[in-house]
Amino acid sequence: MMEETKDKLIRTAREAFARKGYAAASMDELTAAAGLTRGALYHNFGDKKGLLQAVIDRIDAEMAARLRAVGERASHPWRGLLDEYRAYIEMALEPEIQRILLLDGPAVLGDPSLWPSQNACLAETTRRIQTLVADGAIPPVDAEAAARLLNGASLHAALWVAASREPEATLGKALEAFRRLAEGLARP
Repeated sequence: MMEETKDKLIRTAREAFARKGYAAASMDELTAAAGLTRGALYHNFGDKKGLLQAVIDRIDAEMAARLRAVGERASHPWRGLLDEYRAYIEMALEPEIQRILLLDGPAVLGDPSLWPSQNACLAETTRRIQTLVADGAIPPVDAEAAARLLNGASLHAALWVAASREPEATLGKALEAFRRLAEGLARP
C-alpha cells in the first residue's frame, strides 16, 4: 500500500511538474489529483522538494535505461559511450526532461553534478573508460578525470540546450563541440 501511494504521488507530481512547472504546482492540487492527503505526501517524501527529488530519480532511471539501449546498439564500446552522451544531450529537447530535470531540478535541488544519480553515472563511466584503456580501445588516460570531463561537458551541454531560446540551434552547436572534445580522447 505504501509503495502504491508513493507511486501515485510520483506519477501525479511528474505530470503536474511537466505541465505547470515545479513552482506553479501546488501541494493541495497534487494530493487532490492523486486522491490522497497532504499527510501522505509529507509521510512519504517529507515535502514538495522531496517529491521533486523522487520524480527526478524516476525520470533519471528511465533515461539511464534508454541510454544503455543506445550504447548497446553501437558497433564498438567507445562508440557506444559517445552515442550515449549524444543521446543524453539530445534528451534536453524533450519537454518533460527539459523542464523537470534541467530547469526546475537545478533551481530547486542545486547543482545536478552533485546529485546521487550523477555520482552513479560517474562511477560507471569511470569503469567503462578503464576497460577501454585496458583493452587498448583508447590511449591511456586517467579514467576518473576523463569521466568527470565527459559527464560535465554533456551535463552542461544539456543545461545549455534546455535554457536556450533556440534549443534546436543550440543542440547542433553543443553536439558538434562535444563530439570534437570527446573524440580527442581516442586519439594517441
